[in-house]
Amino acid sequence: MIDYRKIITIEAGKRGGKPCIRGMRITVYDILSLLASGMSNNEIIEEYPELQADDILAALSFAADRERSIYQVAV
Repeated sequence: MIDYRKIITIEAGKRGGKPCIRGMRITVYDILSLLASGMSNNEIIEEYPELQADDILAALSFAADRERSIYQVAV
């Protein structure tokens, strides 16, 4: 599993403090939405050439970790 903490950044003044990829203005939500719409990793990278395959994996890992922590708190 990729260590998303080296890729996902959160800055108060950027995109309203949403988790972003490597300090860029591309959010985890943006990537998850593109994947949910049916785009492949390669299509996303073609659309956003500044992204790397590891960035997409980091977004997924971040979302999975957040989901796990929400579930643990709720139980």
